[in-house]
Amino acid sequence: MFRDDTGNGGRRPSRNVLGQPLESCSFDPLTGFFRNGCCDTSAEDIGSHTVCIVATEEFLAFSKASGNDLSTPLPQYGFPGVKPGDRWCLCAPRWQEAFEAGKMPRVVLRATHEGALAYCALEDLKRYAVDLS
Repeated sequence: MFRDDTGNGGRRPSRNVLGQPLESCSFDPLTGFFRNGCCDTSAEDIGSHTVCIVATEEFLAFSKASGNDLSTPLPQYGFPGVKPGDRWCLCAPRWQEAFEAGKMPRVVLRATHEGALAYCALEDLKRYAVDLS
């Protein structure tokens, strides 16, 4: 599904790492810096939540051990916790850190914002893509 760029205030439509329109990552759980289901970004997104991943048990354990617990629900903030198999907009530097540690999750390229390329090499993202034929 493509993200809806209707009424985007004159911004150019967001692009993915393949140079195409950015597709949605997940609505369940609702993800993205803007919690709009897309790995969209802006200057306010200092973490660069731009890589759409498919979470794995191994990655979630690595992320928790690295100080970013994505798996524990925080109901007071409406956060259900990320489970293995969930898609999630991950910070590009965190994906790169997991890649360097050999714990990276798979990537949905069509839903990964081009801004991720400031931190991650396209070749590495492609190697772990779930949506390349």
